[in-house]
Amino acid sequence: MSFGRQLRAAARLDFAEVLRSRWIWFCVATYAILGGVLLTVGVRESSILGFTGTSRVLLSFSHALILVLPLIALMALAPAVQRAREDGSLELLFSQPLSPGAWFLAVCGVRYLALVVPLAGVMVGIGLWGQLVHDDPIPWPYIGRSLAVSASLLLAFAGIGAAISVFVRNPARVITYLVLTWALGVALLDFGLIGLMLKWRLDPHAVFTLAVLNPVEAARLALLSHLQPELSTFGPVGFYLANRVGAGALFAIGVAWPAIVGLGAWTIAYLGFRRSDRI
Repeated sequence: MSFGRQLRAAARLDFAEVLRSRWIWFCVATYAILGGVLLTVGVRESSILGFTGTSRVLLSFSHALILVLPLIALMALAPAVQRAREDGSLELLFSQPLSPGAWFLAVCGVRYLALVVPLAGVMVGIGLWGQLVHDDPIPWPYIGRSLAVSASLLLAFAGIGAAISVFVRNPARVITYLVLTWALGVALLDFGLIGLMLKWRLDPHAVFTLAVLNPVEAARLALLSHLQPELSTFGPVGFYLANRVGAGALFAIGVAWPAIVGLGAWTIAYLGFRRSDRI
């Protein structure tokens, strides 16, 4: 059987598993609830950073996603290999003419798409709601940028989750590493970095480097750089970044760096899975 046919067969199997599992419905429900709450609270009358209507809904939605997406991606990928080992699925599958590489690639690809496609649908739905109900033009540029940043952030933590799933066999440890990874990414946002700078008097350049190295912070800066190029929300830090780096470069970093982190982690996981004892 060719690699392509193996890949398609494994993808169909995992897609069926995704539909049967609860995490995909949790993912869809999370997107829908976040979007629904932000639509229901009525954001037309007030403004954040000078944006109202659909733009504000999408802005608030994107900010909420920055914290939620890493956790969802880790939940989708971190237990995948460990659970398949535990229930005997790997032993059964690899007794068939199916290569480990094709199975691993199919599982990661299907679950990544299961995270991205519903998110794209909800964002487009918010834009259509604003146009149909309030006659707001659909902000396609911001939707495109938000999807690019969100997809890159999902890729980063999906790759990290895949690595956890390959190298950690104990189910309790998988959950522990999952939570710690998410907490570390969220903790190294502005308040955590400022706390480090104040407590240990770190050089500001070191703090900015830590901010960029954190995929969550890089994605957040990429989103804000489009709506607020001067980044005044960040105070002196924003002024430094806006003038030294620039909005365009921040967006490029916010998309490219999480993708590099995710692809690097996935490559390590892929090589480790192929070389390790898979059963």
